[in-house]
Amino acid sequence: MVDAADNWVCGPVACSYDAAVPQLSSGLPPLPGLPWESLSHRQVLAELAGEGWVPCGVGDWAVALRSPEGTLVARVCPFDPAYGAFVDLCRECAGNRWLPRIELAVGLEGGGSVVFLEFVAPVDHPVEGQLAEQWRTRGSDPEFQEVRRAAHRIDAEYRASTPWWGRCDLDDAHIFRAADRPVLIDVFCMAGTELYGAILEDVAGVYRRIPRERMRYALDIPYIARENSAAEILALRKAWARAAE
Repeated sequence: MVDAADNWVCGPVACSYDAAVPQLSSGLPPLPGLPWESLSHRQVLAELAGEGWVPCGVGDWAVALRSPEGTLVARVCPFDPAYGAFVDLCRECAGNRWLPRIELAVGLEGGGSVVFLEFVAPVDHPVEGQLAEQWRTRGSDPEFQEVRRAAHRIDAEYRASTPWWGRCDLDDAHIFRAADRPVLIDVFCMAGTELYGAILEDVAGVYRRIPRERMRYALDIPYIARENSAAEILALRKAWARAAE
């Protein structure tokens, strides 16, 4: 449960045609000037939708909205400690063609986050055509090797400091396409099955490892609403409420 990478950018229905991915040089939209740290993910979703950002994908952990101009996507997440590792990777390797450009990444009230990055679209897997050739030759690509080295170092850092850390995957399942190149998306993940199992068994113990104020909306992740039965959702919410008793 919830331990797959959060490939959220576009679902299969929305990607039934092969539209061009816009160049960032076509003009960036102004980012909303909101007091991010005082807003929950719910409020951010409402604010962005009110300004014309359109939902374009739902992953296991986050919802994505595309800017009215189509050049950016906002990843709005109620809870996902692993995504901080991906932001760190993109910042450490800024300008690397294998990673998307991030315009803004901020924490939200209750432990959520919103990240604004360049819009990317899925490719057919296994990767086809020119992307397949670039992927086959990645071993000799110095930019890919830079990403690999940084990703493994960040993975080790988060593994040592983040409870229920999952893994790092630099495989073709994480290849998407930007306007002019393939990019890697969401290469880190949490061990979601173990984490949510621990919430059911001992939520107070979970809070001792991850403070409640940093995971206030952990039950709002899309995976739970999409995949869990009503009985499973009720069990999670009863377990969550036990810590307040």
